[in-house]
Amino acid sequence: MKKQIITKKILTDLSFQILIAMIIGIIVGKIMGTSASIFAPLGTIFIQLIKMLVVPLVFISIVSGAASLGATKSAGKIGLTTIAYIFITTFLAVVVAILAGEIFKPGSGISIESIRAFFPLENYNEPAAKMDFWNTIIDVIPANPIDAMANGNILQLIFFGLFLGFGISTLPQSKKQPVINVFNYLLDALIWCIGKVMFVAPFGVFGLMADATGSFGFALLFKVGNLLWVNILVALFILVVFYPVTLKLFSKQPILKFFKAMLRPQIVAFSTASSLATLPVTLDTCENDLGVSKETTSFVVPLGATINMTGSAIYFVLVALFFAQLYGIELTFGQYLAIALTSTVGSIGQAGVPGPTLLVVAVLVSAGIPIEGLPLLYALDRIFDMLRTVLNITGDGACAVIVDSKAEKMKRRAEKRTA
Repeated sequence: MKKQIITKKILTDLSFQILIAMIIGIIVGKIMGTSASIFAPLGTIFIQLIKMLVVPLVFISIVSGAASLGATKSAGKIGLTTIAYIFITTFLAVVVAILAGEIFKPGSGISIESIRAFFPLENYNEPAAKMDFWNTIIDVIPANPIDAMANGNILQLIFFGLFLGFGISTLPQSKKQPVINVFNYLLDALIWCIGKVMFVAPFGVFGLMADATGSFGFALLFKVGNLLWVNILVALFILVVFYPVTLKLFSKQPILKFFKAMLRPQIVAFSTASSLATLPVTLDTCENDLGVSKETTSFVVPLGATINMTGSAIYFVLVALFFAQLYGIELTFGQYLAIALTSTVGSIGQAGVPGPTLLVVAVLVSAGIPIEGLPLLYALDRIFDMLRTVLNITGDGACAVIVDSKAEKMKRRAEKRTA
């Protein structure tokens, strides 16, 4: 009887259903080939449903979190801790990726002619705009917040949401609390909506994987196998070394408990390749499984889902080194610096939704590396996207735990001083 209950619980678990759907999708894609694209609309509908709710979810979460934290003296420190953790993690990942790329040389020994055999290069000669640091910063500030929401500009919404949230926190308690309550109620309603959308996730994931596998095929996957395993190696270093070390040093969260709790959002992240699509699951995991306060969770996790793109930074660096090695280019210190800076800034500005990583073009251009071979990676972008999304959302969870631990310490210190 107990065995039957356990079996039923596993079969009805959404994460298990998504995993099975992903496997079936791969098998169907392999069997049907390009004909598997008939299932693509299932994935498109699922992603569209998520996108429909994600923009208001992120904005309201940020306003709610900032308004709740903004009244405390520790709010500024919490925000700085969050951003510092994200920047340090991203920069470390970039350095590790450069070292791994130079040690293992994933682009060596691959013929340029093999790329020409698959894709006509003349379709990929469009000039790419170089990334400009100050323009990137200026673009974060919305001239029209309503327009930013209509266009789904997440970074601008986060900036405005933080500004508005901290503004609400300065109101008198009698005026502030009703406003915070409204945002909290809206947040609860949106999370309910996304929870219902997740019921169709297995069908969406099946469609995405069948289409991806059928379109990409397996012969093409082996062409960039070296880049793939080096990417996995660097991601594993950040995942199993850096995150556990930071959790051990800056929180009391048991490492095994953390990774066990994060398994569910990791599966969703891997299958959807979207930090934002995984956001409701990450929020629920941090608050209910890891014991992070609601205020910290609603502040840190949506922010991290948008700007914590450590996995993307690793990918940008390795792609740049991959093509430099493929073309036999000896990189200078200035080119390494350009790759590091554009990868860090570019990853932070990348949307948390799946799709071709066009920002990698800017990284290549900044270092003077030809972009003609990029079609090979566009075909495999979905696979890389799934891997880097797992790393990104794990970082969001680790950041939330560490920030919450720091917030608790600051709260206890404040209580001692007032006692």
